[in-house]
Amino acid sequence: MAGAALYDSEQSAHGDAASGYDPNYVPDSVKSFVVHMYRHIREKNVYEIHQMYETSFQSISDRFFKDTPWPSVEAVAPYVDNDHVFCLLYREMWYRHLYARHSPTLKQRIDSWDNYCNLFQVVLHGVVNMQLPNQWLWDMVDEFVYQFQSFCQYRAKMKSKTEQEIALLRQPDQAWNVYGVLNYLQALVEKSMIIQILEQEKEGLEQFTATDGYDYNGGSNVLKVLGYFSMIGLLRVHCLLGDYHTGLKCILPIDISQQGVYTSVIGSHITTVYHYGFANLMLRRYAEAIREFNKILLYIFKTKQYHQKSPQYEQILKKNEQMYALLAVSLSLCPQVKLVDETVNSQLREKYGEKMLRMQRYDDDAFALYDELFSYACPKFITPSAPSYEEPLVNYNQDAYRLQLKLFLYEVKQQQLLSGIRTFLNVYSTISIVKLASYMEVDEHTLRTILMTYKHKMHSVDADGKIVSNSDINFYIDDDMVHVMESKAAKRHGDYFLRQIVKLEGIITDIDRVKLE
Repeated sequence: MAGAALYDSEQSAHGDAASGYDPNYVPDSVKSFVVHMYRHIREKNVYEIHQMYETSFQSISDRFFKDTPWPSVEAVAPYVDNDHVFCLLYREMWYRHLYARHSPTLKQRIDSWDNYCNLFQVVLHGVVNMQLPNQWLWDMVDEFVYQFQSFCQYRAKMKSKTEQEIALLRQPDQAWNVYGVLNYLQALVEKSMIIQILEQEKEGLEQFTATDGYDYNGGSNVLKVLGYFSMIGLLRVHCLLGDYHTGLKCILPIDISQQGVYTSVIGSHITTVYHYGFANLMLRRYAEAIREFNKILLYIFKTKQYHQKSPQYEQILKKNEQMYALLAVSLSLCPQVKLVDETVNSQLREKYGEKMLRMQRYDDDAFALYDELFSYACPKFITPSAPSYEEPLVNYNQDAYRLQLKLFLYEVKQQQLLSGIRTFLNVYSTISIVKLASYMEVDEHTLRTILMTYKHKMHSVDADGKIVSNSDINFYIDDDMVHVMESKAAKRHGDYFLRQIVKLEGIITDIDRVKLE
């Protein structure tokens, strides 16, 4: 890669970074970095841009800017012809590095919002003649949502705020307003026409997924891919707000069961499935959550060694652990082990086997475990509204989380009442209402109520509006007898009928042969 030797061999002429930060001082490695990056962006050399973005930016950060920000955009602008769009991109990386390694001030948080607004305005209303790597475009959307989440959490901690910070927060500034965030993401989806592009691809009229979103005819991929990733950004924002229905509606144009552009970037792949699975869990679509958690956990198990040098590696491992916890919760509420691959099941038993056994019981210990796993694995929920600035100042950054936890545990409490009935339905193929009521130590009327509740809780409404069963067992009542049968996945019915048709055709052939003889 051009300039790589310079980054590796150059000795620091700046001295100890911790001794003082001069935003106007630009080390030679940074000059070389921005000059080469600028040239590769102008030439649409996606491979080189990706190498510099992923490798060089990281190595220079580790060498020169562990404890300080990068040089200011004003200091590097002369080396890139003061190019407006490049300066916006540089600032985007500058703030991302700041957030990753330091604690941004309120002013810096607001300035980062302004930079995103300017950058997205250029993409939405300008003529963008660039090809950027999917990794960078994903990071833009991912960081945009992360900084919004971070701002909401920061603003909600009112106890530690200084008078100056409160005065700045009181100003009618639109920085990180929830409607502004949603509007930008939605505008990118609509302006990019990505939903129509994905529809046309199903009809064979587009090649968006086949080319990973890149334009090999000399055009730009920026708006289309940002629009695509913004659908995932919308899913994440709505999950943070606790609006799971809307979040899943935003992701509908992407076929989650197939490979897509979202799987081309590991961070995008994991974020999509994590929030998709979590939203389904909260909507009681347990089987769907289990299926998707299983697939992504198996994928991470097989590929994580290839990402060990990636800046996202620690985040991959963290999300991996969180999704195992969510899978443990999903399977405890809906025992559908047949949906889980043996490799994933083995890892799950190793991590949570003993806890899952305890979670099957109806007692305070089991309830506490649901609380523990949910609290560990859930997203960092946010309260998007502005706080009260009147005395006494209180912290309310945990309010949204406590509300979601309360709703989840209320559902668990109801489900735990049904754990006993599930045990008996697993044992019997037929059992009388009278006998089952005596085993459950309830009267017949109460038992019928429990059975109806079980039916209700084990069914949910899927994305198409159809009522589907989440249970591995099903039953019906006929003449005061409960008849139990094992539920089969709908996709197996076709295979069953095909096998029977083949058998029938074989029998007809044999009969015809007998007649002829």
